[in-house]
Amino acid sequence: MFERGEYIIYGTSGVCKVEDITTMEMEGVPRDRLYYVLSPSSQKGGRIFTPVDNQKTPMRRILNQKEAATLIDEMPGIQVLWITNEKMREENYKECMKSCDCREWIRIIKTLYLRKQERSAQGKKITATDERYLRMAEDYLYTELEIPLGIPKEQMESYITERIGDAQGLEDGE
Repeated sequence: MFERGEYIIYGTSGVCKVEDITTMEMEGVPRDRLYYVLSPSSQKGGRIFTPVDNQKTPMRRILNQKEAATLIDEMPGIQVLWITNEKMREENYKECMKSCDCREWIRIIKTLYLRKQERSAQGKKITATDERYLRMAEDYLYTELEIPLGIPKEQMESYITERIGDAQGLEDGE
């Protein structure tokens, strides 16, 4: 069970703060069933009410500082998604996003970054679908990482690039 004030990932709502744990005073709702009252970081003033024992929507604690740093260090080794069937591409992106798994979000970001470079080299723009999922994956990942690392999400991409570059430099003996 999560605690009041804790940050969690809640399904496709992304990072949420647990504002309260309470019962609901509503017709047809058991009075002894506990609910989380969540405040999504992406929706100022928004509230989500979900049963503590919810099995349908994935919920997990956000990464701590050590886990966040380790994840960034592991990014170069995380595999991209190679999907040759265009019709299956969006379905794969959706599954990765719904997983609530940072590594899956990174796979999307890496895949779409490479795809963007390929298309640019061919004189083409990234597709609207690819752009939407790239922005979504970056937003989810950077919003989660900004809390334990204390770095604003707007600066996260450059922080990650710098950290990975520094690590690569050390491995290369620079």
